[in-house]
Amino acid sequence: MADLEIKNLHVSAEEKEILKGLDLEVSRGEVHALMGPNGSGKSTLANSIMGHPALEVTDGRIVFDGEDVTDAAADERSRAGLFMAFQYPVAVPGVTVAKYLRMIVNARREARGEPEIKLKDFARTTQEAMELMDIPRDFSSRYLNDGFSGGEKKRMEMLQMALLEPKIAVLDETDSGLDIDALRTVAEGVNRFAGPDMGVLIITHYQRILHMVEPDRVHVMYEGRIVKEGGPELVSELEEKGYGWIKEEVAAGA
Repeated sequence: MADLEIKNLHVSAEEKEILKGLDLEVSRGEVHALMGPNGSGKSTLANSIMGHPALEVTDGRIVFDGEDVTDAAADERSRAGLFMAFQYPVAVPGVTVAKYLRMIVNARREARGEPEIKLKDFARTTQEAMELMDIPRDFSSRYLNDGFSGGEKKRMEMLQMALLEPKIAVLDETDSGLDIDALRTVAEGVNRFAGPDMGVLIITHYQRILHMVEPDRVHVMYEGRIVKEGGPELVSELEEKGYGWIKEEVAAGA
């Protein structure tokens, strides 16, 4: 059984159906890439996995770690070990990076039945992770994402992933708008932390991050469904041909 199982998922927003019977499985120790043209439903899938309240699941199930979480609140899913890096991380004025990070780490520890992390241990662990993600030390005292550049916000998402140690991490177009140095830092973070204890679903419509993070499986999404799957060679095929041939294949099979 996969750690994350999505079965025949139908999702609507404002009475418009966006996901139309989607199936997907991701397990710890695996890196999956989900690609597809704009408007295919990739971000809707990411938000559905995390339980966004504006989305309505009309059919199908989301099963995580053996539990049906289709109707679970977003914070319950996060505490259970699901994580999402957002395409557009929001700023939280008034809440420092250090305060926020300690809060989420302790929430995750509480869910595992562990005591709050000691301040000394938190400072050491956070500093090590910040150095890995190339985040200056003085960012700890800044307000979360307030005035951050796009690259700094994405690094902050990777820092949260490193500290939370989720079972499954969903990266919703984390590569969007990054220069090559920031992209490399994000890719290095994924490559370092993806492993036996964490699976990753990278959602993107670019190929460039997938030259730095090689996926085990590639899924192509179109009009609310996954219509093609393969290995990392599928990335090169999409880079060469674009998505036009995928649309033709779907039309021919209709």
